[in-house]
Amino acid sequence: PHFATMIRPLGQCLRQVKFGDHKLGQWAAVPSAGYRARQAATAAAPADQSKMRNFGISAHIDSGKTTLTERVLFYTGRIQAIHEVRGKDGVGAKMDHMELEREKGITITSAATFCSWRADDKDFHMNLIDTPGHVDFTIEVERALRVLDGAVLICCGVGGVQSQTITVDRQMKRYEVPRVIFINKLDRYGSDPFLVLGQIRKKLGLTVQPVQLPIGEEDNFKGICDLVSQQASFFEGKDGISRRFAEIPDNMKEKVAEHRANLLETLADLDDEFAEVYLENEDVPEDAIHAAIRRTTIARTFCPLFMGSAYKNKGVQDLLDGVCRYLPSPLDKKNIALNSEDEEQTVELSNKTQDPLVGYAFKIQDHPLAGQVTYMRVYQGKVGKGDSIVNMMNNKRISVKRLVRMHSNEIKDVNEAGAGDIVALAGVDCESGVTFTDGKAKVTCSSMFVPEPVMSISVTASRDDQARFQKALKRFQREDPTFQVEVKQETNETIISGMGELHLEVYCERMRREFKVESLKTGEPKVNYRETITSKTTYDYTHKRQSGGRGQYGKVIGYFEPIPEEEHSDKDGITFVNKLVGNDIPPSYVPAIEKGFRSATQKGLLTGSPLINMRCVLEDGAAHEVDSSSEAFQAAALGAFENFYHEANPVVLEPLMAVEVTFPSEFQPQTLQTINGREGSIQSTKAVSADTSLVEAVVPLRRMFGYSSDLRSVTQGQGEFSMEFKEYAEMPQQRAEELIAETRRKGREAH
Repeated sequence: PHFATMIRPLGQCLRQVKFGDHKLGQWAAVPSAGYRARQAATAAAPADQSKMRNFGISAHIDSGKTTLTERVLFYTGRIQAIHEVRGKDGVGAKMDHMELEREKGITITSAATFCSWRADDKDFHMNLIDTPGHVDFTIEVERALRVLDGAVLICCGVGGVQSQTITVDRQMKRYEVPRVIFINKLDRYGSDPFLVLGQIRKKLGLTVQPVQLPIGEEDNFKGICDLVSQQASFFEGKDGISRRFAEIPDNMKEKVAEHRANLLETLADLDDEFAEVYLENEDVPEDAIHAAIRRTTIARTFCPLFMGSAYKNKGVQDLLDGVCRYLPSPLDKKNIALNSEDEEQTVELSNKTQDPLVGYAFKIQDHPLAGQVTYMRVYQGKVGKGDSIVNMMNNKRISVKRLVRMHSNEIKDVNEAGAGDIVALAGVDCESGVTFTDGKAKVTCSSMFVPEPVMSISVTASRDDQARFQKALKRFQREDPTFQVEVKQETNETIISGMGELHLEVYCERMRREFKVESLKTGEPKVNYRETITSKTTYDYTHKRQSGGRGQYGKVIGYFEPIPEEEHSDKDGITFVNKLVGNDIPPSYVPAIEKGFRSATQKGLLTGSPLINMRCVLEDGAAHEVDSSSEAFQAAALGAFENFYHEANPVVLEPLMAVEVTFPSEFQPQTLQTINGREGSIQSTKAVSADTSLVEAVVPLRRMFGYSSDLRSVTQGQGEFSMEFKEYAEMPQQRAEELIAETRRKGREAH
């Protein structure tokens, strides 16, 4: 239970779009004429990419994301009736979350749905995409965010900019996602859109201007004034289905003129093209304003601000117009891939349908009828039913038997999809994160580098549950390469490793719920330590063995040295350098020497942990005409490491975590004490609202277990925290000595 507090803030930051398990037939036997008309508009994706929008909806918890998405699906004809979150009708929102998601604020199921919307007399095709928010699920976050072209950031009209809004904003900036902002819940008591606007400017550092103003406040909230078209919108009929345009009320005209002038002035400052139009015309054309907002939004120098109340069905259609007008199409985004033969070299993808296919599988999901469903963003070229495509991870060619679009659990078959679109491959066997091409394009959409896990726990299940247990482990490894499974030969234990406590806890919970592994038991969490050397040392080692017949002989001379911090890379951290001159060691034996060093550094001699940031340099050596072999030189490298490692002053490294704690300001002294008491170093403390503070700290992972229960007890249950891996750093000497002594004791016991 103590994980609930820990998980909540991470998951809530981008609590994704997720679709429930309801079929349309549950809601009405006979579709209404209005629904049929809207449903008919949801056609196959257009060939014109400029009318395509791939976007996500992100928000702090309880900002109304599920409610807003329900309206988006209703107004675009994807669902036939609106059902509220935790509604009285017992159906629940189409996007309502599973039990585990509701408890922990994480998305587990669907990845994308599609819908259509008509704006400015053009039909737009929209793919609404998951945007996972966990830092523990680093790879998932990167993959989902790389398929987004734009996003809608929701702020609550009452709560304003909250802690997770800041996290969401940081991720959008990191992945360069253009966004529009929607202030929701303007019907609520205490809502103040201009206070929220001030918070967005100050806390998120964004250049924002409203493109709308609300008519009425709180429970008198009636409609919206559009600053660009200078007309009012009222949302009438059942569920606000019809939008009526009217003149701006007299009491609002002055305010509208003032805010419109501010909007135009801001755009003129940001956009040279618009500045010319603005200076030459007293009455600036609407088209020029829309075009300037679009250009500055895509350049991420400006964010248009929309207003409304999803629950009261006001302002959602205007927001959909804004998504179509201002968010980028696939053509507006520059997509970069890596050359599969040289990952240092980048290749720009063209977005052209006639070019060779490049697609990216960003999510996999099991479907009861279709088997494994693989969501794929097509960046270049096109894919059709019956096509043969290549998985760039293993270079295997597979046939596309079925191409589908997904909406909740419903499947719609399509014949082909072109550049810019998002579709799903049904029944294709692959991992998530792979790149598909037609064999002509030799590129991958993301590096194959996977961060090393920082934490492990042992897991066991009873004999009756073994089949389901093994199926779950295989499934999770395919979904997430940062989730690793190892069976220890000596003890027959199953060890799962991941990016943190939350990461592993979520997978254990999924095993219990999704795969019904009720007997699952977990051991004590274990931190994954590393070792490194701190000084340069030379080695000179001869491996010689004579036992009748052909012997073994290999001599290696060189040095080990630490890699300076500025040269640290994301790779495994062991560099082998061949500086041999002449043929004292035949070149054919050099790979064996490298292999020997690499296998030796898998297990340091202090704690048995892998080494990082060490350079092994080979300068000289000797070989024997008869007795030398690859095996002999591999053994020589191993011997050199074992005999000279301690002379290089090795140390133990431990993972440090960047921790963010949000808590009521009144509990600041107690909260800071919880961090100091865990060997944490506080980086900054700041107020995020009138009564809430945020602390950023760096804390060793070994001291973070069980932190959430500590935090809850000193903040009366109101504190939340999130953490992500920062770096490996040298462990305090006393702790390192204790760990080394424990490792030796276990080694003696094992023998």
